[in-house]
Amino acid sequence: MNIQDRVKELRRVPASELKPNPRNWRTHPEAQQNALRGVLAEVGFADAVVARELADGTLELVDGHLRAETMQNALVPVLIVDLNDDEANKVLLTHDLLAGMAGVDRENYDSLAAEAKFVSEAVDRMVIEATPEAVIAPASESREVDFRETYQVVAECENELEQESLFERLRAEGYKCRCMSL
Repeated sequence: MNIQDRVKELRRVPASELKPNPRNWRTHPEAQQNALRGVLAEVGFADAVVARELADGTLELVDGHLRAETMQNALVPVLIVDLNDDEANKVLLTHDLLAGMAGVDRENYDSLAAEAKFVSEAVDRMVIEATPEAVIAPASESREVDFRETYQVVAECENELEQESLFERLRAEGYKCRCMSL
């Protein structure tokens, strides 16, 4: 199999100069936006957005619309790819779908989720509440759900400060827990 390398260069560009792809089919709910802001604040950029250079010299996004939108005028790493319209559409259509076909090693996920400590409440909530099998597995794939028996405790607290304190104490003791307000 002859595979072409379509990456021309890595360039740092103000996010505001990146043109959104008008055919982008992904939407970004508020919870995802908040989680991305949290990850960017705690870790920063660990990958690049993908764009192609149009005939007029502008850069059109192929992947990374939310990251570019979130960063506004800040410099972002951009992989410049050499794709024509048809190829760019193919990548735009398949990039996230291919990632979604990945499986889940539940033991590794649970271990990572238990060890990771996030400052951002939005990121922490995303990790704690995530059901990676549902997020990652294609929606059209029918599968049996394996429910394992769990034991839970609900503790009533006087106020939010007490709730946060109890939450932090339990997490420090190794419990997988979440905060809820009823």
